[in-house]
Amino acid sequence: MTPDTSTTVASGSAASVAPVLAARGLVKAHGPTRALRGASVELAPGELLAVTGASGSGKSTLLHCLAGIVRPDAGEVEYGGERLDRLPERRLSELRRTEFGVVFQFGQLIPELTALDNVALPLLLAGTGRTGAHASAGEWLERFGVRGQGGLRPGELSGGQAQRVALARALVTGPRVVFADEPTGALDSLAGEQVMAALAHTARETGSAVLLITHDARVAAYADREVTLHDGTVAQAAGAEVVR
Repeated sequence: MTPDTSTTVASGSAASVAPVLAARGLVKAHGPTRALRGASVELAPGELLAVTGASGSGKSTLLHCLAGIVRPDAGEVEYGGERLDRLPERRLSELRRTEFGVVFQFGQLIPELTALDNVALPLLLAGTGRTGAHASAGEWLERFGVRGQGGLRPGELSGGQAQRVALARALVTGPRVVFADEPTGALDSLAGEQVMAALAHTARETGSAVLLITHDARVAAYADREVTLHDGTVAQAAGAEVVR
């Protein structure tokens, strides 16, 4: 397949379904370095999409633009009929609290809070009462097999346990889209496999779409589809049908 950064990529089963998230022609520079050079990608509802590429290819910058964490210098990001690249920060923060879930390589749990409180936090910020938030958080910890660690703080958890707690926190609000930036990068092979199996199973069970950043082929294999970034552009698509 000839590389074409202007194409829209969709899985064959989702070709006729409107994407839940779409980026077109994204350009982003960090100082003199252009991290994205016209990248375009679409994420279908319920799809697990892996974005792969070498270090420095623009993977994390793409995720940050798609999640509304940073604004692109050019191009557009559309979600639910809204242009994320034009929304005020207040609306972006609301989306990240309610409709987006984000997981980073090192989890970024709040060290002063217990695992249960870390997972309950997004619900509390959204206005859920403490009793209800803790009940839901406990159920999500149970789903990821770490309910017994709910009273521990992040420093008392293993790397795999902490990342499972981070996944529970990302999914507790029932997000439409989960952004996972190298979620197994700090884990050993076994813990990484366990975390990815739990993420893939739970996302498919709940219907959340997942944008997964990874450099690991074993992790990318969990995805329904894979796109590869090269020098800030979408260089190829694997397991996908190209729709023009």
